[in-house]
Amino acid sequence: RQTLFWLKLGTFQFAVFRPVLIFLSIVLWTNGNYVLYNLSPKGPALWISCFIGALTLFALWAVGIMFRKVRILLKCKNIIPKFALYQFIVILNQLQTTIINIFATQKIIPCAPPLSSTARGSYIAQQLLIMEMFLITVISRVVYRRKYHDLEPPECVAEEPGDKKQTP
Repeated sequence: RQTLFWLKLGTFQFAVFRPVLIFLSIVLWTNGNYVLYNLSPKGPALWISCFIGALTLFALWAVGIMFRKVRILLKCKNIIPKFALYQFIVILNQLQTTIINIFATQKIIPCAPPLSSTARGSYIAQQLLIMEMFLITVISRVVYRRKYHDLEPPECVAEEPGDKKQTP
């Protein structure tokens, strides 16, 4: 029970602390203390970004451990594609946006006359996420749309390969 509590806390901390850190970033940005492209050790942008990255990795680690323990038991409930979609969404949302923002702050993404390079990087990241999340939504609909028998016991994994139970 104590290990389960810590694993739940590992995933819950991401849902709580990430919005708090983003709110802190917005407050520091309005005060002029938070500059996204200032990645010096004295600036808060580096520390907040590293802390959000550590929170993300810790949450994925806790969910990964939980998945490894229930993977066999919930295989009949199609848990493997659901977990893969979850991990893909978290990694895609965090990693892709971070990489594009780094490219934009380093001026690898060139500026277009109405938009600066950072604004264009944010625009590109948001447009990519819109398209990717649409595709993930379609895939998720297929994965989650499957009907399950709620009263069916979870022993469907413990069955022998030759045993095929007929459900009414």
